[in-house]
Amino acid sequence: MTHSKNPLGQQTDYPNKYDPGLLFQIARSDSRESFISGELPFDGCDIWNAWELTWLAQHGKPVVATAEIRVPASTPHLIESKSLKLYLNAFAMSSFDSPAAVAAIISEDLTACAGGSVRVRVDTVASTEAKLVSRLPGFCLDALEVSCTSRDVDAALLRIHPEILVSEELHTHLLRSLCPVTSQPDIGSLAIHYKGAKIDPESLLQYVVSFREHNDFHEACIERMFVDLLEQCKPEKLTVFARYQRRGGIDINPFRSNFEANPRNLRLWRQ
Repeated sequence: MTHSKNPLGQQTDYPNKYDPGLLFQIARSDSRESFISGELPFDGCDIWNAWELTWLAQHGKPVVATAEIRVPASTPHLIESKSLKLYLNAFAMSSFDSPAAVAAIISEDLTACAGGSVRVRVDTVASTEAKLVSRLPGFCLDALEVSCTSRDVDAALLRIHPEILVSEELHTHLLRSLCPVTSQPDIGSLAIHYKGAKIDPESLLQYVVSFREHNDFHEACIERMFVDLLEQCKPEKLTVFARYQRRGGIDINPFRSNFEANPRNLRLWRQ
C-alpha cells in the first residue's frame, strides 16, 4: 500500500478512477522518536473531514457527499494528506451502489494503509447541511496581552500555579505550524481540557505560539504539545484537541487524551 515516493511536494497527476494504490503511509514513529520513549502517554484519534467526495451512481449520475474518517492514534502509520486527497478525488468517475458501499471501501483501504481499524462515515448533503458551526468550550486565550518572542518550540515557557488546583477548559485560535515537506502553513484552533495545578494562561499562549515556525505534521505537533504539557505541568488529566483548517478539501483534527474518548466532531468558524 506504499509508494516509492511521497506525493507531497511533488507534481502529480490527478486520476479520476478508484485506485487504492494512491495512498501513502508515514510511520508515526518518525516524529514520535524525538519526544516519546516507551509506551504512548495518550489515547485518541485523528478525525479527518473530507468535503469534496463525489462518485457516480446508476446511469452515470454524480453523487456528492462528505466523509468523516477516524484514524486511531495507536495505528503505526498516519496517512499522508495529499495521497488521501488524490485517492478520494479518484472516486469521481467510478461507480458505486450506495454511500454505505463507498464508506465500506474507504474504511477497508485506509485500515490497510494505517495498520489499524479506521472508521468511516459518509454523510449525505442533507445531514451535512444540518451541522451547525460550533464554539470551543472554556476560556479563550487570544485576548491576553503577552509577548511572544520565541521562534522555536520551548516547553520551558510553560508555568503553573501549584497552589491552585483546577479543572478547566481553555482554547486558542492562534495555532500555526508548518508542513515538514513543503513548509506551507497549517492554521487552526486548539482546545485543552485538564485537571491539576493551574496552568498559567499567558505562558500557555506563548508556548502555543512558539509552534508558529515549527515543521511537523499536524498529528506530531499535537502529540508534542500533549507530552510537553504532561511533563512540564504534570496535570492529573489532560486532553489536547486541534481543529485545523482544511487543505485540498480535507481538514485534520488530532485528539489526544489520557482520560476522554469519542470526541465530538465540532465544525468551527473557519472550517
